[in-house]
Amino acid sequence: MEILAFGVQADEKPLLEKACADREHRVRCLDVFLNRDTAPLAAGHEVVSVSVNARLDSGVLGVLAANGTRMIAQRATGFNNIALDVAEELGLTVARVAYYSPYSVAEFAWALATAAGRRVPRAVRRTREFDFRLDGLMGRDMHGRTAGIVGTGRIGEAFARIAHGFGMRLLGWDARENPACAALGMEYAELPTLLAESDLVSLHVPLMPETHHLLDADALRLMKEDALLVNTSRGGLVDTEALVGQLRRGRFTGVGLDVYEAEAGLFFLDRSLDVVTDETLARLMTFPNVLVTSHQAYYTKEAVGQIVGTTVNNIEDYLAGRDSENVLVGPVTRERPPAAGR
Repeated sequence: MEILAFGVQADEKPLLEKACADREHRVRCLDVFLNRDTAPLAAGHEVVSVSVNARLDSGVLGVLAANGTRMIAQRATGFNNIALDVAEELGLTVARVAYYSPYSVAEFAWALATAAGRRVPRAVRRTREFDFRLDGLMGRDMHGRTAGIVGTGRIGEAFARIAHGFGMRLLGWDARENPACAALGMEYAELPTLLAESDLVSLHVPLMPETHHLLDADALRLMKEDALLVNTSRGGLVDTEALVGQLRRGRFTGVGLDVYEAEAGLFFLDRSLDVVTDETLARLMTFPNVLVTSHQAYYTKEAVGQIVGTTVNNIEDYLAGRDSENVLVGPVTRERPPAAGR
């Protein structure tokens, strides 16, 4: 069978091609993302695979179904980009990757936190120009400070273990306490308390209606003036305009964002020669204490290898008529998990 894969990164392509070849499938890799303009390219392909930035709304799903697609294999954990109810009505099978290395995201979240806290980007820019002054580069120790971890699932737990290694006090917020985090000494608190007491706040919750703009203007005002904020989960968790407003007031030691609520059509693409029309993102980029990366926290050889392997397994399960925990819409109807992760 030939599988059509949308939004394939250059580093990802050989891994996907090998995984498919090992199962005697062919894969046609496209670097364009699946949306209303590109959906007709899938004509004649029973199985398509998509990245997390694909837009699978009712229009796209309708085009896919009308042109012969029956199965969508998403190479990501989150699925807030897919109209699952519409997919079910159209008789499509949709599967995702329920699990991959949590260390990839947790370690990158810490890379953002330490880089922002120790003024690394500013230092690198200076030394490239042979300016070796230390003025304005003073950071602070993580040891003895408080890490507030919003969401203590697999990734939040991995982040907490690193924070524990730094010798930090751990505060957590989640609907369900993680015994492994409690064993590290984590105290669970209400979100306002966590925000008010934490020196570092890192977000690791899924994007759902209940968590959209979880950090709105009121929540951001609760945070310490010199706090660090890191988001490697979903851009919609943070009200970006409210964040810009707080940054303009001189608040926060540093902010590290690997995700952005309006990233579709921007992230994973080269827009360096284009005029930036997103004024909020453009303003965000002007702050010297803000780091923005392109949704790359998951992008390690180990994690991508697991994602690709699971994706091909999901396709094999579909062809064999097997069910699995990765199936979101298919022959067996079940309660859907939260749209967590990447």
